[in-house]
Amino acid sequence: MKVAILGAGAVGCYYGFLLARAGHAVTLIGRPALVAAVEADGLVLESAAGRETLAVRATTTGDGVAGSDLVLVCVKSGDTEAAGATIAPHLSPSATILSLQNGVDNAERLGAVLGRPVVPVAVYVATEMVGPGRGRHNGRGDLVLGASATSETIAAALIAAGIPTTVSERALDALWGKLILNCAYNALSALTQLPYGRLVQGEGVVAAMTDVVQECVAVANASGVTVPDDILDTVLALSTSMADQRSSTAQDLARGRPSEIDHLNGYVMRRGAALGIPTPANRMLHTLVKLVEGGDISRVVPSASHPSQAIGRSSS
Repeated sequence: MKVAILGAGAVGCYYGFLLARAGHAVTLIGRPALVAAVEADGLVLESAAGRETLAVRATTTGDGVAGSDLVLVCVKSGDTEAAGATIAPHLSPSATILSLQNGVDNAERLGAVLGRPVVPVAVYVATEMVGPGRGRHNGRGDLVLGASATSETIAAALIAAGIPTTVSERALDALWGKLILNCAYNALSALTQLPYGRLVQGEGVVAAMTDVVQECVAVANASGVTVPDDILDTVLALSTSMADQRSSTAQDLARGRPSEIDHLNGYVMRRGAALGIPTPANRMLHTLVKLVEGGDISRVVPSASHPSQAIGRSSS
């Protein structure tokens, strides 16, 4: 199978590596530094099993998707429409496009640009880039694919490549569940630069996270989305299962990059406003992160004792 990865960051490089290792012809589409590193030294993946290197094709241009059977879109939510426009002229009519992105509306937005269906995917992986062309896997890696004519076939190929995958008619519910996790942790982790385990120990943090979750659930239910009754328990349990994680938003702020906060707490805030549902906790977190992004609040920096990690486009 010929596979293109649009947005070869931590998530894209991880899944691209596994697919290439399984024998698929993978093309990474990413920034010049990534392309130069991969062309010179191959794509590197570090994990608990050790360090591996593979030779894969890499390019900076959208025509890298030409002839691909499968396209994994892993760009940030704010880049969705622009990324779609770069690949639209080069897509094969038979290609399956998967959106492996944070947020709940990227597949719909991307499909509108491409004029064809895009399969939404909920991604649960902890991975990071530790240098150009060098990824590190910290945990998990499972996917939930939305249903489509090719989803079962694609899922079988992913499973064969060592990627735990399920197909669900309720993928949107899974994306909302992940959105709620992200809304609870991402901004707070970013503003404090604390890993989840330490974050929840702070005075009032669990109560604040509870407010965020309750607002998200109210908006989800009003949107016709089914959220598990124990979603708060799931959210709080993440502080134990991923105690050393810091969010992707924390990495973005520490590196001076724009975050996806507009598509996390900001999305809940806007959707709540449209539905007449107050979301003051989500609004406050969104506001604070935007202030840091704009330089109106001194940018926090990570402590040396807490290396950057994120749960992939990620989840938290």
